[in-house]
Amino acid sequence: MDRGSYLLIVELPEDSTIRTKGREFLLRKGFYVYVGSAMGNLKSRIARHLRREKKKHWHIDFLLEKARIIEVVAIPSSVRLEEELSLSVAQYGEPIHGFGSSDTGVSSNLYYFERNPSDSMREMLGDMGLKWYSFIPGDGR
Repeated sequence: MDRGSYLLIVELPEDSTIRTKGREFLLRKGFYVYVGSAMGNLKSRIARHLRREKKKHWHIDFLLEKARIIEVVAIPSSVRLEEELSLSVAQYGEPIHGFGSSDTGVSSNLYYFERNPSDSMREMLGDMGLKWYSFIPGDGR
């Protein structure tokens, strides 16, 4: 199955202003979890996020100019879980309102963490009963 949802765990090395096509976000140094879905081709979507050179389309594309992906968590599923995942991540992190959520019923798909949230996210997914796999990008992207 090559569709489902994913979490990008990213590290922002310094306080930054992220300017997208229509918004501006003031983000603190630290860690962030971005919740996304790809109901067409999960592997391709994740690979796109890992590429340095790409046309900027989603809010996350603008953040990744200044942040690096430290872990990718893929949740293969024929059911769109993006909103459910986002609501669960919100129980752990601080939402960045309006980031990446224009096509969902949640206020955010990006959450701030002071410390690396990888262990918390794995625990959350286990509690949700979801099957998932994760990897750390080879070049720190």
